[in-house]
Amino acid sequence: EEYYKVQNRRKEEGLKTADVSKHMIFTGNPGTGKTTVARILAAIYRDLGVVSKGHLVETDRSGLIGEYVGTTAPKVNHLCDSAYGGVLFIDEAYALCTGSQQDYGPEAIATLLKRMEDDRDNLVVIVAGYPAEMETFLESNPGLRSRFNNYIDFPDFTAEELYTMFLSRAADYDYSLTDDAKSFVRSHMISKIAENNRNFGNARYVRNLFEKCITAHSNRVAKLKNHTTKDLTLMKKEDIEAALRAKK
Repeated sequence: EEYYKVQNRRKEEGLKTADVSKHMIFTGNPGTGKTTVARILAAIYRDLGVVSKGHLVETDRSGLIGEYVGTTAPKVNHLCDSAYGGVLFIDEAYALCTGSQQDYGPEAIATLLKRMEDDRDNLVVIVAGYPAEMETFLESNPGLRSRFNNYIDFPDFTAEELYTMFLSRAADYDYSLTDDAKSFVRSHMISKIAENNRNFGNARYVRNLFEKCITAHSNRVAKLKNHTTKDLTLMKKEDIEAALRAKK
């Protein structure tokens, strides 16, 4: 932020400014907040005058790769046009380099690199994915590493953070949990973290589990003859257990 403020002042004074790359690499597992931070960053860039609009356009391999010869470059250019003035966020960007000679990934990358250069004054590209695979992505084209020299790593959430996230989401929707339900959720998050599965969804997992819990709670309460306000708002351990069974 300070860098852009100073550079803007230099522009106002008629001084030369260095052309520093604004494009970024976000590394981390799913559900660690990469897309959310990209959206916030787009707004910050707008406020700093780095881009003119500050909107976020999200895509992945399917949005960039064409099905036939000659259709990939137009798809990439269309997305860059729609993101112009803001941020183009490419999730799982490493999927663009499969290693297959029949794949159109290299064409997509080459087209993207050209647009990043041509539109460098009003377009920011953020690529995201698993750390090791993103390193492979950078090695797939000599021009990529020089364009992306800003890295942000997103660590997994802790079990306690996921537990707090679940309670916060429940409160947002006017639900509370019994003490044994709270203990059960905390223990479950600890066990999920202990699995050390990189495909674990982090915050996304919490959101999906909570939605399952709402359904399980509704199914239980619907069977009651009379619904009190407490019945409608209180989640029990059995609701969490039912939700977990439904996920299998």
